[in-house]
Amino acid sequence: MAFPSILSNINWMAGVESPDSFEWPQITIPTKRETAPNGSTILWVIQDTYEGSTFFDTFDFYTGPDPTNGLVTFVDQQTAFSDGLAYVTSDNQVIMRGDNTTQLAYGVNRSSVRIASQAQYNMGLFILDLDMAPWGCGVWPAFWQDGWEWAMAIYIIEGVHDNEYNQVTWHTAPGCNLTQNTNFTGTIVQTNGTDNLQCNAFINDNAGCGVTEWSHASYGPLFDEANGGVFAMKWDENGIAVWSFYRAAIPLDITQGEPDPSNWGEPVAELTTQSCNITNYFVNHSIIFDITFCGDWAGNSYATSGCPGTCESILMDPANFINASWIINSLSVYKQAWLQDSGTSSATRTHPITNLKTIGWIISTIIFFHVVHVSL
Repeated sequence: MAFPSILSNINWMAGVESPDSFEWPQITIPTKRETAPNGSTILWVIQDTYEGSTFFDTFDFYTGPDPTNGLVTFVDQQTAFSDGLAYVTSDNQVIMRGDNTTQLAYGVNRSSVRIASQAQYNMGLFILDLDMAPWGCGVWPAFWQDGWEWAMAIYIIEGVHDNEYNQVTWHTAPGCNLTQNTNFTGTIVQTNGTDNLQCNAFINDNAGCGVTEWSHASYGPLFDEANGGVFAMKWDENGIAVWSFYRAAIPLDITQGEPDPSNWGEPVAELTTQSCNITNYFVNHSIIFDITFCGDWAGNSYATSGCPGTCESILMDPANFINASWIINSLSVYKQAWLQDSGTSSATRTHPITNLKTIGWIISTIIFFHVVHVSL
């Protein structure tokens, strides 16, 4: 966010003891910012933060059947807390995991957690900082968003078994498609050698339109060995784009709480308005975390995964699920704020405060008169 960085550079106590001691503050103006189509400067300001001891306060625990046919029992909040499937550590890390202590009989489902945010979102910048994402034979985790009314899901983190490549996927009603010439670094998922461009959830066994990340450490054991990292999704009227960063390569603007996607380079995946009306197909999204087992993807791909035995048999031994855990540091949701650039004639948004320099001048003037008043 730009406003905190501006305010932090102001000497708030200047001149309190004497008007003569007042010093005009030095205002730092960002040199590069994302811009809207009308030329306005885009700032991403914090809307919601999910972290620490209050993380679960604004999530609901889902206890229904798994719509992806997983061999899983999603437990309620009380059970999750009492069985150690969901908790917050003393250093404020959020843990969600599948049961890794119970020996099961053949054909019995394994317990796990699925939660959905009580808040719903229409566009935003979503930044997840995590040390670990679940993986392992028969394991199928996802960090995603869903609008419920239609098939309008966005999967930001998803994978199965001990795969090394994260997959970003969109599932929609008919008529929304990926564009092949969009600039992103990932590879479009194919069926029988043909790119899956149609995001239509009602064809191809609900495969949707997916993009596999280029990095072999964006999912699975290598991601966790590197102490995780950050996944970011920007959703606005121009499209939906996803980035991922290793722990050692997280952009400074993210760590400082002033995210600016224009500094992040090409995303790993992007769905644009060229072939999809974003505002029509994605509405009222809840944020979801889950861990399921086997099912439509992990179960159907098990025979070719390199994992031993069958998915049903491996489900029995809890030792196979020691890595089926989310370890989350924070999830931050930002919303757009537009500042009109006074030098851009095409800007249509009007507001008395037109740019950052004006804001700095007004703040400084207010402080000056306040100090004079106090001193007198």
